[in-house]
Amino acid sequence: MARLDTQAKLGILADAAKYDASCASSGAKGRDSRSGKGMGSTTGTGICHAYAPDGRCISLLKILLTNSCIFDCHYCINRKSSNVRRARFTPQEVVDLTLNFYKRNYIEGLFLSSGIIKSSNYTMEQLVEVARCLREDHDFRGYIHLKTIPDADPELIEAAGRHADRVSINVELPTRSGLQKLAPEKDEDRIHGAMGEMKTHILDAKDARRRYRHAPRYAAGGQSTQMIVGADGANDGAIVTRARGLYDNFGLRRVYYSAFSPIPDPSAVLPLKRPPLMREHRLYQSDWLMRFYGFSPQEVIAATDEQGMLPLDIDPKLAWALKFRESFPVDVNRASKEQLLRVPGLGTKAVQRIIASRRHRRLRLDDIARLTVSVKKVRPFITCEGWLPTLLTDRADLKALLLPPPAQLGLFDPPAPKAA
Repeated sequence: MARLDTQAKLGILADAAKYDASCASSGAKGRDSRSGKGMGSTTGTGICHAYAPDGRCISLLKILLTNSCIFDCHYCINRKSSNVRRARFTPQEVVDLTLNFYKRNYIEGLFLSSGIIKSSNYTMEQLVEVARCLREDHDFRGYIHLKTIPDADPELIEAAGRHADRVSINVELPTRSGLQKLAPEKDEDRIHGAMGEMKTHILDAKDARRRYRHAPRYAAGGQSTQMIVGADGANDGAIVTRARGLYDNFGLRRVYYSAFSPIPDPSAVLPLKRPPLMREHRLYQSDWLMRFYGFSPQEVIAATDEQGMLPLDIDPKLAWALKFRESFPVDVNRASKEQLLRVPGLGTKAVQRIIASRRHRRLRLDDIARLTVSVKKVRPFITCEGWLPTLLTDRADLKALLLPPPAQLGLFDPPAPKAA
């Protein structure tokens, strides 16, 4: 096999990393600004964008250490039996790339994952060495996210958290049966065990920092995971339930969803088509409802259809409201925060503004319009001073009235096919 230069490796391993959705920088701390001439590629290959909680867009170098793997997971394009071009970075090459991109102000951090080479421990040692070298040898203060390997020695996983701002361990598939069928070399109990140990380390470090001011930080951004959607037969109800369990049991910061994408030379056990991207979007919305709106998994599942799937044409919150119309309308001048958070069209910030404003006077519909992005979706579900939605909540065609308008065709969109 011909020897690849760094530029060629970067192209292969950055492209291979695009399938990992659990790349985010929430929880990252600010860093000292640095400048330097630095040497490195001027290409944008491998640079992805994530968003911090305050809305800042953060650029990360997102790559794999290698796309070679000893495992043969059916859904993975880098599986052992896949006919893809292979490449591998050394730890020093990743360190050099990160520093050069950082000095040129292309990135603010690194997201590093890998296929399994030789063994889980050997691969984890390589990943930890990259983070250790950046932190200790080069005093790198940018963001580092490491994808850890649950089969690796617990000491190696613990070391990853000492050097990384965030760590993630992928559960891969929503159900145990799906994992056994599509990734038989992976074990759900080992994955949960590694996540539990990481949770313990994070909590111990937080406790130490409360007691001792100079205690070292440990995975300050917490841990996250990813589930592949549509590769097995799990419906949205099962996925929502699993996600809630992961949040509760392991204190995760985020559960990411990645719609299954057909790969070259697929296994016969895989579906032939990818699920609609809108399904992935609806799962993220349901995740948001549980994390920030106080919805229980049972409430989200109540919005699904007979097959346990969330509707694709409307968001889960509106679907829930249409199924439970007896809960509406609510009086914005008297309703509790929990009731207001269940009103379609009212976000968390709008609810906070409503609660703050109604302390001073009774709110009218015009006031609600100023406090929300769009009052059209809100009107059928609320009452306020001078407004009563007579018959709106009970209308049979309410869903049709609230559907978003059809997207406008772009200048270069292909024409619609003619009827036969």
